[in-house]
Amino acid sequence: MSIRTRPVDYDDGHIAYEGTLAWDDVSDGPRPGVLVIHTIRGRSAFEEGKAEALARLGYAAFAIDLYGRAEIGSGEDNTRSHMNALKADRAALQRRLSLSLRVLKEQPEVDERRTAAIGFCFGGLCVLDMARIGEDLAGVVSFHGLLDAPDNTLGNNIDARVLVLHGWDDPLATPDSVLALSEELTAAGADWQLHAYGNTVHAFTNPMANDKSRGTVYAAAADRRSWVAMRNFLEELFSGT
Repeated sequence: MSIRTRPVDYDDGHIAYEGTLAWDDVSDGPRPGVLVIHTIRGRSAFEEGKAEALARLGYAAFAIDLYGRAEIGSGEDNTRSHMNALKADRAALQRRLSLSLRVLKEQPEVDERRTAAIGFCFGGLCVLDMARIGEDLAGVVSFHGLLDAPDNTLGNNIDARVLVLHGWDDPLATPDSVLALSEELTAAGADWQLHAYGNTVHAFTNPMANDKSRGTVYAAAADRRSWVAMRNFLEELFSGT
């Protein structure tokens, strides 16, 4: 098996975006597709590596771009302003997410009837919003995601299955916010599960995270366990069980 990748250009009529698609060369047929949604820093080698890891598991994975091609690699100070703007206008964020999902489903390597989304940090919030607005996804996985609900989805049902992988001591998503999310998902009728990792903070999947003062520290055990949990979740989604 070898992993193939290609850039995918798309736009919303105002902003040009560039994602990266990864898939294996085992067959020419379509396979389940997985969106990979980036952290505050925008699409980077981190998300591309996750897409390639998913491709090795037999998925076609699309590391998307939510800020625009011109912002890729522009630095955290700049990307933070873009993230904050999208967090303040969740409807605009949701439109960009919906566009990215449409682009994924248009790729010939992807079975458009079988798709899921995973996201990290800011991307974790994004996948939850995709479930909240009723996107046609089998399931979503949030890795150390931000959990606050938007103001435009109250009362919606959630049909996508939800897996939340969370560092219990994450200063950006406190136990109160975890409880609020659990109540929200239950009220929405979601099939949801939460894996909380003790003595673990934010960004636990990122080997470069090592800032205790900001509560962003890599945790090898939680990284490994959360990836196994995601693999099991995706296998269940696409096996029809």
